[in-house]
Amino acid sequence: MVNAVRPDGALHMLADKRILLIIGGGIAAYKSLDLIRRLQDRGARVVPVLTRAGEEFVTPLSVSALAGVAVHRDLFDLTAEAEMGHIQLSRAADLVVVAPATADLMAKMANGLANDLASTLLMATDKRVLIAPAMNVRMWGHPATQRNLAQLKADGVGVIGPNEGGMACGEFGPGRMAEPLEIVEAIAAALTAGPLAGKRILVTSGPTHEPIDPVRYIANRSSGAQGTAIARALAALGAEVIFVTGPASVPPPEGVRVVKVETAREMAEAVEKVLPVDAGVFAAAVADWRVASASDRKLKKTRDGMPSLAFAENPDILATVSKLEEGRPGLVVGFAAETDDVVAHATAKRARKGCDWIVANDVSPATGIMGGSENAVVLITEAGAEEWPRMAKDEVAQALALRIASALA
Repeated sequence: MVNAVRPDGALHMLADKRILLIIGGGIAAYKSLDLIRRLQDRGARVVPVLTRAGEEFVTPLSVSALAGVAVHRDLFDLTAEAEMGHIQLSRAADLVVVAPATADLMAKMANGLANDLASTLLMATDKRVLIAPAMNVRMWGHPATQRNLAQLKADGVGVIGPNEGGMACGEFGPGRMAEPLEIVEAIAAALTAGPLAGKRILVTSGPTHEPIDPVRYIANRSSGAQGTAIARALAALGAEVIFVTGPASVPPPEGVRVVKVETAREMAEAVEKVLPVDAGVFAAAVADWRVASASDRKLKKTRDGMPSLAFAENPDILATVSKLEEGRPGLVVGFAAETDDVVAHATAKRARKGCDWIVANDVSPATGIMGGSENAVVLITEAGAEEWPRMAKDEVAQALALRIASALA
């Protein structure tokens, strides 16, 4: 029997926290509206500050409507100053977040300029500051911006992103503001040591590539997006995360130890070196087989037809770790990507492998999950099967991370 469960523990991770959100001027300012909603969903109170440049991209009315409070805009607003001075405003928050943090705002922060409300608040605050940079790829890579970034980090300012991707200007590269859920995770990490503080957790992710010859390989269709999101969510809860990843198409998360591998055997060796850990999350799509004798030269077409390939079985990393007599993690979580009879196959896999939990999903083409931004999982435990609703992979990761924290408490 499958019980439908909404993993709502993630919605209260920031309950009653007060966030002073400074919205800079850039096309990424539209994401700040979603960020406000995401923070409020988790119980946070958002006090927005909109720069003059920010008003070119989002309106004070839209920000105010979402935040449910007045927007602060002008350093010399005497009415607002009488109600709450800018010094008090800068110190009443639990955390100051700048999103998007433009090159101009970063330059002001790094050089101590205070000629408007936003920069004055940043100078006057006695609380931690977190910035989410967003700008053109050339601006991000400019030596001046990188000098300013180094100075801000030296000053203790937290940084999330930027991500790599296409931009409104048509260029591609680093400079995209981190997604709202990524910023939420960074905010949670900045505000608390987290329930996983002191815990060491291994996460495997991505596919493995098993060579046929120097230019061909066998692989699974995995982007590594879900494993990356899980590693990020665990780190946000305070865990020390060791992230062992195959050649994934998504970049590895920041703030974790990254070990890059290519093949299943390399992944198995990397996992063995990482142990012992408090928990292991095996999200990687490891190839079950490899070519027994991969060629060191490119295989050529011949008149004899297709070459004959002999296969050998790859090490079963999940089963090996689950059945360790010494050094077994306190919690072992496996994954099952299925195309039919998801619960039955995943339940059988859990018993066969000997792991504690299995996170199963339906990856048949009609679901759009493989390579997509959403996931719909069933968590298989000793107690049975819990069906989670379809949601963003980041939200799945947050919910799973909270369940892991509860299990390890």
